[in-house]
Amino acid sequence: VQLVESGGGVVQAGGSLKLSCVASGRTYRIYRLGWFRPAPGKEREFVAAISRNFGTAIYADSVRDRFTISGDNAENTVFLQMMSLKPEDTAVYYCAATDKNIGATYSNTYEFWGQGTQVTVSS
Repeated sequence: VQLVESGGGVVQAGGSLKLSCVASGRTYRIYRLGWFRPAPGKEREFVAAISRNFGTAIYADSVRDRFTISGDNAENTVFLQMMSLKPEDTAVYYCAATDKNIGATYSNTYEFWGQGTQVTVSS
């Protein structure tokens, strides 16, 4: 499975961005897609995840009510709509995929990773 992210950029605090992640290859293996970002003391911090079959979404407390994850199974694409962005949201955002139905918020659950897309929020 290969993952390619896009949509990052520079935005002022309070603004919005929409990230996309396109999956290719053996996409039938994917059970869940997620987004992660680096954080102090952590290799990668969980942001949000969505299961492909049921569309069940999970969010980190820090982004709940501001970010929305969604998917388009026909296009093998997952989106992360980010609103009310804060300077502390500045990071490289990584898309990840797993064939497991457990451990959705743990980075080591995910076998496949994209290269990341930079999001910079200026104050």
